Amino acid sequence: MLLIPAIDLKDGHCVRLKQGAMDDATVFSEEPAAMARHWIENGARRLHLVDLNGAFAGKPKNEAAIKAILKEVGDEIPVQLGGGIRDLDTIERCLDDGVTYVIIGTAAVKNPGFLHDACGAFPGHIIVGLDAKDGKVAVDGWSKMTGHDVVDLAKKFEDYGVEAVIYTDIGRDGMLSGVNIEATVKLAQALRIPVIASGGIASMKDVKALCAVQGEGISGAITGRAIYEGTLNFSKAQAEADKLSGR
Repeated sequence: MLLIPAIDLKDGHCVRLKQGAMDDATVFSEEPAAMARHWIENGARRLHLVDLNGAFAGKPKNEAAIKAILKEVGDEIPVQLGGGIRDLDTIERCLDDGVTYVIIGTAAVKNPGFLHDACGAFPGHIIVGLDAKDGKVAVDGWSKMTGHDVVDLAKKFEDYGVEAVIYTDIGRDGMLSGVNIEATVKLAQALRIPVIASGGIASMKDVKALCAVQGEGISGAITGRAIYEGTLNFSKAQAEADKLSGR
């Protein structure tokens, strides 16, 4: 079970939001590259970056901070990036800059043809991010609910050739209220590709609960607020996950 620290970028700073609300941001660091180094030194084997301004603007907005992180990380560990990626040129630029996986969220739901083209043009580098509440997918920074069933949509995208699905329960993200294990397992069981859990990790209890079901197809979990506020010790949590996974 891979635990993936999240570095959410807003106005060049590392922040966390509560349930996606841009006006409810807590700044945790004004040096995102130093934060990336911190997580690597604490045993991170992948980083999750989100350009929050980009997600709302529909195009990258924190490129300077992202490039600083990529320069700091180098080839040490993979970096996955989401937020405002809406065209193939942007994907190509991100990959050229050193991003390993590009996450497509809202654009995948609104324009499936774009996702299909991206998987064809950049095989092995495309992850789809599905944000859902009560089994239905949300878009536009969670501000709009769609009628799409998350399992049906994920199966369709799997056929396109996406590398993995990041599944976020938006009712829990940033709230330290625990992972929606049941919904995450339901999605993972329906797919052949890995599911990365996101939203709600609060403590070691959640890590253990995820490790207990990783055999269903859950390969990793993104953690943010818990590791920044100290309710979860990242290095201890990854060590425990490795032990439970038999690594």
